[in-house]
Amino acid sequence: MKNLQYILTCVMLLTSGVFFAQKDSIAKQREARKFVREGNKLYEDKNYTDASVSYKKALGKNSTYNKATYNMGNALYQGKNYKEAIPQYELAAKSAKDKPSKAEAFHNIGNAHMEGKNYQGAVDAYKNSLRNNPNDDETRYNLAVAQKLLEKEKNKDKNKDKNKDKNKDNKDKNKDKNKDKKDGDDKDKKDPKNKNDKGDQNKDKKKQDPNKNDKKKQKQKPQQGRMSPEQIKQLLESLNNEEKKTQKKLNAKKARGKKVKQEKDW
Repeated sequence: MKNLQYILTCVMLLTSGVFFAQKDSIAKQREARKFVREGNKLYEDKNYTDASVSYKKALGKNSTYNKATYNMGNALYQGKNYKEAIPQYELAAKSAKDKPSKAEAFHNIGNAHMEGKNYQGAVDAYKNSLRNNPNDDETRYNLAVAQKLLEKEKNKDKNKDKNKDKNKDNKDKNKDKNKDKKDGDDKDKKDPKNKNDKGDQNKDKKKQDPNKNDKKKQKQKPQQGRMSPEQIKQLLESLNNEEKKTQKKLNAKKARGKKVKQEKDW
């Protein structure tokens, strides 16, 4: 009999515990709905910061309250806190019980990525939205815009990489040219083939023919005691002329000493 009373007591305690837990849960849900209503009013008044605070309080009372999660994402988005809004939309999409709700969450994820210029993320989000609601023309239009911007960005990056590679090649070429020039200069310093070489060659020639410069001097000015062929020729011509003059004088004297016979014409 005592065992039966003990069992009944335990059942009553468990039942009352469940009852109070359910009652507490219902009370929290009511409070959560209250905070959501306050947040919605603030959102309509464009007071997005306070609206997000109210939605956060609602989630504190009921963490699985999907409407509070989604609305908090909207408040953060309108407040231009795009990065913070994305996780809220992702939670809303994950916990959504129907496809239209999932589609709306993914659509807003795409919009948030577009604001952050993450075009690849936007394209992926819009595609997920269309998978859940293929008839949404607005999402389809946003997807086309995101794809176009993504393609433009990729082309820009390609051109940037090409220019970067081109500048790098030009830089390497100039570097090689400067290196070759430097190596050439170093080679000239070590083994110069210029005017200095000619000087060395002249020095070598002087060593090979030491009388060459002396011969040049002899041509310009004969050594004392020696006569050049031209001087000898001139001397002989002078002597010959003198001899002719002397012979002429002698002949003239002979002619004056001899009497010439003159015949009369009578």
